[in-house]
Amino acid sequence: MRLRSREFATAVAARVGALVALVASAAGVATAHVEYVTDAENGDPVAFLASALSEPIVLLALGGGGAAVIGTMAGYLRLRPLRADVAAIRRALVDYADLLPWLLRLSIGLPMVGAGFAGYLFTPLVTTADTAVPIRLFGVAVGFALLFGLATRFVAGVALASYLVLLPLHPSMFFAFEYVAGLLAIVIVGGGRPSADHVIARMAANDETVYSRFDPFYRRLAVPVERLADPYRRFVPTVIRVGMGVVFAYLALAEKLLAPGKALAVVEQYGLSTLVPVPPELWVLGAAVTELFLGVLLVVGLFTRATSAAAFVVFTTTLFGLADDPVLAHISLFGLVSVLLVTGAGPFSIDTAVFRSPNERGAPEMGPDAVQAAASE
Repeated sequence: MRLRSREFATAVAARVGALVALVASAAGVATAHVEYVTDAENGDPVAFLASALSEPIVLLALGGGGAAVIGTMAGYLRLRPLRADVAAIRRALVDYADLLPWLLRLSIGLPMVGAGFAGYLFTPLVTTADTAVPIRLFGVAVGFALLFGLATRFVAGVALASYLVLLPLHPSMFFAFEYVAGLLAIVIVGGGRPSADHVIARMAANDETVYSRFDPFYRRLAVPVERLADPYRRFVPTVIRVGMGVVFAYLALAEKLLAPGKALAVVEQYGLSTLVPVPPELWVLGAAVTELFLGVLLVVGLFTRATSAAAFVVFTTTLFGLADDPVLAHISLFGLVSVLLVTGAGPFSIDTAVFRSPNERGAPEMGPDAVQAAASE
């Protein structure tokens, strides 16, 4: 009798584990910008939750998946396996620290160019026929200036101010809130290299060049601004981490939990329940819980690099799973989580406060020459 009980328990555990793994691996497909691909009604969130949580398979999958993730995190903290491998990865990532400004410019510049040519403002949700030409010119001009790294801080500052001014007029721009984090980070770090600003600065700093005699900006403006921004470089990981965390949490709430009708319409539109034979409610709740969990981890700065890697996987499965989701609108997300893979959590994070030595906590993390301290978290 005991043997049969054990066999039954083992069989149930195996099936639950397989179900959790399958749903978890596929949950990213539903974590898209739902607003980009459907015009369905929001639906009743209370009725949706009541209906979804009455399904045993939904409770079993969500509970089992949550227990598996929390157990894995706790086990890693206790055992700390593969320490040498993790340290080697961190050292390798730090080698890209001097290219972070370039990565930031690509992350924001490319989608801005795409937005300009497509005729929308920051997000595909904001398009106005009356101002189509100015919107196109704005997006293309800002995007190419950032890509070339020309007047980088000024252009990023103008774009950031434009976003903040227009946000009250177009609240749906909050779906592209990652632009705030990315543009603010560019304002802090500047163009870096390779960039037109870097080449111009080298020419202006050389007293033997003819250009240095006529440049009105380098010594009077560029150098003082660089000195003013330098103390804030160490906070760039924090800015990006919190910004991305807010984006994830907002998408989970605004597009899934508070608008289940739209999310369910996406599940039906792309036949996701055929892809993985589970109730549509599980798709929606699984996507919402995944996004909310990733957002919270990013905001508090816990397992930042692992969370960023998971976010990268979520974005990738989204683009493969939802053919109508605009790729260019997500490049900023890909780029910014890639930045976090290099920098780690930065200041004001659990990773830095708990998992680094006191000497490392006091080290500058985003100085002009290195980000070595960030790799120690």
